[in-house]
Amino acid sequence: MVDQTVDQTVDQTVDQTVEPAANEGSEESLTLWQQIQEDWKAHGCDWTKPGFRAVAIQRFGVWRMSIKPILLRAPLSIFYRSLYRKVRNTYGIDLPYTVQLGRRVVIEHQGAIIIHGDSVIGDDCIIRQGVTLGNRYLDRPLEAPILGDRVNVGAGAKILGQVHLSDDVNIGANAVVLSDVPAGETAVGIPAKVLKSKAE
Repeated sequence: MVDQTVDQTVDQTVDQTVEPAANEGSEESLTLWQQIQEDWKAHGCDWTKPGFRAVAIQRFGVWRMSIKPILLRAPLSIFYRSLYRKVRNTYGIDLPYTVQLGRRVVIEHQGAIIIHGDSVIGDDCIIRQGVTLGNRYLDRPLEAPILGDRVNVGAGAKILGQVHLSDDVNIGANAVVLSDVPAGETAVGIPAKVLKSKAE
C-alpha cells in the first residue's frame, strides 16, 4: 500500500514537472535504445552486471513517462515498477526513475546502493557498492546531492544533503560528505575533508 502511494505520488509529480527537452547531444536527444547501448558499453559490454540492469531500468522508467496518453503508459508503468522492485530487492540497488541520471553512469558491483530520488548525477560518474546519496535533515526531505561530471565515488561513501560535488571529484571509500567539494579535488574521512597537496 505504501509503495503504491509513493509511486502514484512520484508519477503525479513527474507528470507535472518533467517535460522531455530537445537539447542537442544531451541525454534527451538520444533514443532509449541509444542510451542503453551507451550504458552497456560503459559497463564493459556485460548485460549481466546488476549495475547495468539498474541503469537500464531507470532509463526505461524515464522513457515511459513520455508516453501519452496515460492509459497507454499504464501497462508500461506496471512493468517498470516490477522491474524496479526486482533490482532493488535482488541486487540492493535503489535507483528511482526520478533521479536525473547523466550519460554512461557506471554502477560498480551491487548491494546497499541508495540513491535519493531528487539526486542529480552527471555524465561518466562511477558509483560503488554501499554508497548512499541521501537527504541529511528530516525536515528537509527533498534536499539531495548534486554530482557533476566524472565524479568517482568510493565504496561505502555517504553523500548527504544538498551538497554539490563539482566535475572530476574523487570521494574516498567510507567518506561522509556533508559539504561542497570543488572541481578536481579528493575528499576523504568523516566528515570528509579535501586532501591538501604536498605543495601546500
